[in-house]
Amino acid sequence: MITRGFVDGAGRRVALDQVDDGNWRAVADVAPLDDQRRFVPALAARYLLLSMRDQVWHSLAVRADGTVAGHIMWARDEDGSYWIGGMLIDGAEQGKGVGRAAVRTLMGWLAERDDCQELRLSYHPDNVAAERLYSSLGFRPTTAVEGDEVVAGLSARTVLATELGAGPLTVR
Repeated sequence: MITRGFVDGAGRRVALDQVDDGNWRAVADVAPLDDQRRFVPALAARYLLLSMRDQVWHSLAVRADGTVAGHIMWARDEDGSYWIGGMLIDGAEQGKGVGRAAVRTLMGWLAERDDCQELRLSYHPDNVAAERLYSSLGFRPTTAVEGDEVVAGLSARTVLATELGAGPLTVR
C-alpha cells in the first residue's frame, strides 16, 4: 500500500494498492462519466491489459477508505523520467478530490526514488479538467507531445520540497 496521508473532500483516506486477485475486478469495472470517454477508455480494464501486456506500465488501484474508487499507473521512461498515466476515477467518485489525492500520493512516492529527476504526464488539450488539476499540482507543459496530447513535467525536487511544506499544493 502506498499512502501519504492525503484525504478526499469527504475526509476519506486515499491510498494506492497493487492490483491483485482481491481487487482487480473492482478496478477493471471503474468507469468514467460519459462525457469523458473521448479522453479515457470506457473502463479501466483497458489500462489493466496495457500494464499486463506491455510490461512498461504498472497499474495501481486507487482506494478511498478501502473502497476501490479508481485506477492510476506509472512507468519509468528510457530517459529516466517517471510518468503518471492512466488515471481513471469512477464517475460516482468524481468531484470529491479522490483524483487529486491519488496523483499527489503517486507524485510523492515516485519523487522519493533515487533515480527520479522529473515526473511527466500527458493530457488531451481539450481536457480542461485534467489541465486544471495537473497545473494546480505544479505540472507545466513542455515542448514535447505524446500523440495528440500535451506533455507536462515537474521536477522531483519540487515535489519533495512541497511535501516538506515549502509549496502551495493542497488537497481540495
